Amino acid sequence: MAKDYKQIISDIRKRIYHPVYLLSGEEPYYIDLISDVIENEVLDESGKEFNLSVLYGRDVDARTIVDTAKRYPMMASHQVVIVKEAQEVKSLDDISAYAEKPLGSTILVLCYKYKKYDKRKSLAKIVDKNGIYFDSAKLYEDKIPAWINAQVEASGYVISQKACLMISEFLGNDLSKIANELGKLYISLPKGSQITEKLIETNIGISKDFNIFELQVALAKRDILKSNRIVAHFASNLKENPLTKVVVLLFAFFSKVLVVQAMSGRPDNEIASAAGFTPYFIGDYKTAARNYHTDKLAMVIGLLREYDLKAKGVDSGSADGGELTKELIYKILH
Repeated sequence: MAKDYKQIISDIRKRIYHPVYLLSGEEPYYIDLISDVIENEVLDESGKEFNLSVLYGRDVDARTIVDTAKRYPMMASHQVVIVKEAQEVKSLDDISAYAEKPLGSTILVLCYKYKKYDKRKSLAKIVDKNGIYFDSAKLYEDKIPAWINAQVEASGYVISQKACLMISEFLGNDLSKIANELGKLYISLPKGSQITEKLIETNIGISKDFNIFELQVALAKRDILKSNRIVAHFASNLKENPLTKVVVLLFAFFSKVLVVQAMSGRPDNEIASAAGFTPYFIGDYKTAARNYHTDKLAMVIGLLREYDLKAKGVDSGSADGGELTKELIYKILH
């Protein structure tokens, strides 16, 4: 049966086990989270020596996995067999016969990452019936700030909306990387502390004044001086602020501004939901919608498409990424 990751982990910690777990999907974070809990918490340290097998998809076939799963545990109630990178196993569906009648003393975990296992195949159907089939879906980027906030609160800390946005825009939707960076912050903070923009700037390396979020705010206000200062910082730190990243994030921003403009007069929550951002930031988008008329927005979208190609080397001439970024922002503002 399919469950959410919290329920799966809760069951494991209550010693409610299933004989086969098929963990698949585009988001590797939850797959790793569940498999790590099984690997680290089902067996004690002495039991792991004889009853824990970690296999890698590139090194094994379905027969090897089944043969390993059919072994009985030694001096323990269960053995754990984890297949990492199971998407690299040829003919993985050949495990179906075993999954139909699995060994009750084996916990077989198949970590099928970066894509969803075809639910029409027999293995998925059988595991859904006899074990746990889990779909680890990728989070949309507009959901990342809320995810960060929830993770921070669950860990016993608090974080501002702006700090959430800074992290999400700097690290994207790589949940594993975000969780890792947050983990580093927790080490030096007492429980209940607030994670501020200054802490993020110091520990993660994101400038609280010169980041893509601040550039969006400056562009929304058509603040030429501030926009130019931020772009100058970007140009001197191209590794962290490549043109490709700037274009992608500004394209998302101005596309949302178009939606806000088209929905003028509607409730803020409705606009934010349709455009794909949290209502907290509605003011910035409304400011941009006032300062850029529809024709100008269409031109900006066209510019971003043009500079996306230039960032990839098409008709870019001898200009480097920093020069092209300055050029793009100048054209947006004038």
